[in-house]
Amino acid sequence: MNTLVLAAQAAQGGGMGGILIMMVAIFAIMWFFMVRPQQKKQKKIREFQNSLQEGTKVVTGGGIYGTVKRIDQEKHVVEVEISRGVVISVDKGYVFADATQQQPNA
Repeated sequence: MNTLVLAAQAAQGGGMGGILIMMVAIFAIMWFFMVRPQQKKQKKIREFQNSLQEGTKVVTGGGIYGTVKRIDQEKHVVEVEISRGVVISVDKGYVFADATQQQPNA
């Protein structure tokens, strides 16, 4: 019954306000469930990258696991040892936390 009333109002041209409200509601829901969590995740990654120290176990953007050996703050470059004696230089923006070192919630 309500559907018929809404359809009749839309046919009369009185439904533009309702459509506008629905569009705003959909945008708000998408923002809360998609954009906001992604922003929080990016903030957490940036905080980790800014707090890097020598000896921290990390994963690069390419999936290479290693240990931070040296950090060049001016050039935003991190030297990561991936095997004994093998050191690679990686842009600081492509260094992430080592997932194996994080403890799962009990």
